[in-house]
Amino acid sequence: MERSGAGGTMTRPVEVSEMRDAETELAIINDRGQRGLPLEDIYRRLYNEGLYLRAYDRLYRNEGAMTRGTTPETVDGMSLRKIEDIIGEVRLERFRWSPARRVQIPKGNGKLRPLGIPSWRDKLLQEVMRSILEAYYEPQFSPHSHGFRPGKGCHTALQSIYAWNGTKWFIEGDIKGCFDNIDHTVLMSILREKIQDNRFLALVERLLKAGYLEQWDYKPTLSGTPQGGIISPLLANIYLDRLDQFVETILIPDYNRGTKRKKTKEYQRLWEQIRRWRTKGVGEDILRPLQAQLRQTPCSDESDPDFRRLRYVRYADDFLLSFAGPKDEAEEIKRRIGDFLRDHLKLEMSPEKTLVTHAWTENARFLGYEIGVSDNPHTHGYVNLRIPPQVLDKKVAKYSRDGKPFRRPELQVETDFSIVARYGSEYRGFVQYYAYAVNLFWINRLAWYVETSMLKTLAAKHKTTVAIMAQRYKAWCHDKGRKMKCFEVTEERPGKQPLVARYGGIRLLRQPFADIEDRPVDYARYDKSDSELLARLLADECEICGSKDDVEVHHVRKLADLNVPGRKAKPKWVEIMAQRKRKTLPVCRKCHTDIHAGRPTRGKVLADVEAD
Repeated sequence: MERSGAGGTMTRPVEVSEMRDAETELAIINDRGQRGLPLEDIYRRLYNEGLYLRAYDRLYRNEGAMTRGTTPETVDGMSLRKIEDIIGEVRLERFRWSPARRVQIPKGNGKLRPLGIPSWRDKLLQEVMRSILEAYYEPQFSPHSHGFRPGKGCHTALQSIYAWNGTKWFIEGDIKGCFDNIDHTVLMSILREKIQDNRFLALVERLLKAGYLEQWDYKPTLSGTPQGGIISPLLANIYLDRLDQFVETILIPDYNRGTKRKKTKEYQRLWEQIRRWRTKGVGEDILRPLQAQLRQTPCSDESDPDFRRLRYVRYADDFLLSFAGPKDEAEEIKRRIGDFLRDHLKLEMSPEKTLVTHAWTENARFLGYEIGVSDNPHTHGYVNLRIPPQVLDKKVAKYSRDGKPFRRPELQVETDFSIVARYGSEYRGFVQYYAYAVNLFWINRLAWYVETSMLKTLAAKHKTTVAIMAQRYKAWCHDKGRKMKCFEVTEERPGKQPLVARYGGIRLLRQPFADIEDRPVDYARYDKSDSELLARLLADECEICGSKDDVEVHHVRKLADLNVPGRKAKPKWVEIMAQRKRKTLPVCRKCHTDIHAGRPTRGKVLADVEAD
């Protein structure tokens, strides 16, 4: 077996390790990570074509796959030849990273955040490297880390907070410009501890120093991981794992004390009195007032000097600690974390965002929630999660003008199905994210604005009234055992079940222990043949004319792009993609050129005639 690459056809046979399937490779690497063994000779894993196919399968769905970096190349035109070219350059150690194209995107506070856009080939190789490093480091990461990890996310981080009963102080932590200030020397020293492959490490180091172009002005990257890079979140997790280890192995043992708090004297007195009277046979009518008083009396002594509890959770560069103890010790914990970040990781905490908050009187902010402690006598000391009023006001403002719902003109060119699906997904995403909030019912206010805005948009499109559109698409569905009003639009598909777009029908019922949809990656069971696109690409045949020469994949950003206003007759390639409802179409080079040039494609009949 021979492999062609950037330097021409390679005559040496492909070795067994290079032919190993992607899932087998990652399972082996994952096993070494679980056993804590060093990672050796992984540069050769970058020769495995299966890892690039797996990376392509993960990346092509992203909207950013069609966004250009500093080169005109995007996912459009992806082919097996491109994978072979990258592998050839990597094998000969000739691969060079392109500078990322940097743009400024707005943040929630009105400031701008820099975002780097890598070229497509850089994205593909970064995803391959990311999958290898993730398979190895994932079993070794702290359970307190939840950001950018398979099977974990914002909801798992919030779920862990529910067990923080008895909290007195919250220590809110935010690392100042974390991604921009990661020290390259420290990061490379962390990687060298477990990765024993200088070629792979050199590839990572060249990526870190590739630089970026802003307004076509080249600037080097002296620190930080590539903003917007595929591998950047994982490198940040590897870096900040040192913080997790410091908190787990040093701070928590230093500040945890005792097994449980002492009972308050008043609680003990009432409990003993009830016990004695019950032993003497006193009637329940006399005991009942004492039992009610006992329920209203704090059980644990919050100022017990022999009890301390420190808990910790981190999501990316945001972290939160819960402490049961005096304020001076909470301030000391904050100072020690700041010293560790400065001395060992060369990072600084943001002064305006790193706070010590009294849990009984104030709320901490973490992952878009307000977090406090209940003062209800029956649930005193339990952690509560709430929707911040500012977050709800900002969401309502998206659908209103001058306090009233308004139509969205940019959506009026879409189909009714797309409009309802768009509003439905936006509303459902907000409800599901705040499913843990005790004030979830606040979203009823948002629901009215979203529903009215949707109906006004539909009414403006059809030049009719809101009442008529509401009557046309009104439906009933069931959610958590209750009949709910919703709005539905059906889209028929020949020979298949119709698609249904739905808005509403969601019961605002708090779900404090709801599972997230993400599942951990099972490296041993991942199979590239599960992807329809990869199967079509590996078939190596143009789906328009049947040619097997220079097959590559044509991509569009979304199916709506196929409906070009003013087009009298749909080209053959548009009909195929619309019929299959796919944003991808494997085609030969000639057909692909014709598509972009706006020329008619050949079709299989004409291709067969030309072949004869």
